[in-house]
Amino acid sequence: MLLHQLPLNAAAQWPTSTAIVHKEVTLTYEELAAKIGQLAAGLAVYMAPGSRAALLLPNGVPFVTSYYALSRAGITVVPANPLLKPAELAYMWKDAEISAVIAAAPLLSVAEEAIESSGIKAVIFSVGAQDPTADGVIPLESLAVSNAPAIGENLARPDDCAVVIYTSGTTGRPKGAMLSHRNLTSNVEQMTLALPLDHHDCILTVLPCFHAFAATVCLNLACRCGMKNVLHENFVPLRILESIETQRVTVLPAVPAMFQGLLMVAKDRTNDFSSLRMLVSGGAPLPATVLEALETCFRVPVLEGDGPTECSPVTSVNPLQGPRKVGSVGPALPGVEIQIFTDTNEPLGAGESGEIVVRGDNVMLGYLNQPQATAEAMQTGWYHTGDIGMIDEDGYVFILDRKKDMIITAGLNVYPREVEETLLQHCDVVDAAVIGVPDPLRGEVGHAFVVLRQDAQVTEREIIRHCREKLADYKAPRSVQFVETLPRGATGKVVKRLLRKEMELNRG
Repeated sequence: MLLHQLPLNAAAQWPTSTAIVHKEVTLTYEELAAKIGQLAAGLAVYMAPGSRAALLLPNGVPFVTSYYALSRAGITVVPANPLLKPAELAYMWKDAEISAVIAAAPLLSVAEEAIESSGIKAVIFSVGAQDPTADGVIPLESLAVSNAPAIGENLARPDDCAVVIYTSGTTGRPKGAMLSHRNLTSNVEQMTLALPLDHHDCILTVLPCFHAFAATVCLNLACRCGMKNVLHENFVPLRILESIETQRVTVLPAVPAMFQGLLMVAKDRTNDFSSLRMLVSGGAPLPATVLEALETCFRVPVLEGDGPTECSPVTSVNPLQGPRKVGSVGPALPGVEIQIFTDTNEPLGAGESGEIVVRGDNVMLGYLNQPQATAEAMQTGWYHTGDIGMIDEDGYVFILDRKKDMIITAGLNVYPREVEETLLQHCDVVDAAVIGVPDPLRGEVGHAFVVLRQDAQVTEREIIRHCREKLADYKAPRSVQFVETLPRGATGKVVKRLLRKEMELNRG
């Protein structure tokens, strides 16, 4: 199956069922399919099948229609976080050799700066701009109502790359995970076998659609099952709670930080949450205390799951019907194999800890333009997640630690090397290291250890502001500690376990 066939098949089965609700706009699946077809025909005038186009959009109807219309036209989608700075976007867009960008009006200047600094040539389509033609920008709305000729079928094949999602590694350089049509649609089918969902359900999407979690669980799964999808651009707890009541939401996927924010507001509210059937948590570990509080507040089960972007991304989830184990991310989805390997790639038994590896139709094609990184990640035919975990005698997966230094803040990945390199760009910084520290709201935040030049007069606030000028705000460290030196091993590598130990002693 091809990615865009998910909403088109839903239109064939449930044409008059509500597909999208966003602010004042409501679309049926029949109307959504029509918009996808019209937009695909318009985009095909400017881009050829096999090319790549970036999305720089918040949650909303334009994101949904563009996402599937590009697929319909045989074009690979490269979604990006709207919070990224031009330099961050420029690296990804140059690496992906995009030929077009679809950007929201407030982000046009960011998109233009990124394209100019990357040196690529790309068409810019705007969403919601008042007078975009003055700068040579094409209004996306004009394509959706154009009289472009209908495009042919089968412009892509199941094993062609449908989406490239950039995810960084410990090197700090983002890697483009290439997800095929088969990868994405297989993961959706695997999800339908694990969770009992159908066209009577209503899902609320406040997770950002550029993220793999939202793309699969909130967009693709909703279309596959014919669910109503209520989109929110921003996480405003009060509005989320009101939507649950007014839209009769049955499924709410979110990251732990969002659930904690909802709990803080819900305790003082009298909203009717009786429509809810389940809460789905992913993106970061869910503390047991938060899980218990959620189930007490909303009176529905919380299903914790897991999976990296490279796996489309869901690999496991606690079942709605059957045992749910607190602290576990559940058993592997049907059709997904999960094993625990030693450092020499030998499989381990139940209860033994090692690296979590995954195999299945949901596992990526590889990393764009990075054959060595692909080979390292796909050793012996399994995807090596870099997570340390164990599988119990019932097949439930427990994540114990991360092999890599990645920090997960509010469900978003932050890679210390990238932040450290940014810190070293400051004229008064001579050495730096970043680690993750616990945060009650975001799960983890970055803490920077910084060595300054002799006699430098720099404040913590100035260091954080320097990072926020060059990186998305969520990547910037929340706190800075000035030190004389950093602990290093024989090879010169910073020994971060000593830094973590120091932080634990300070907190103690």
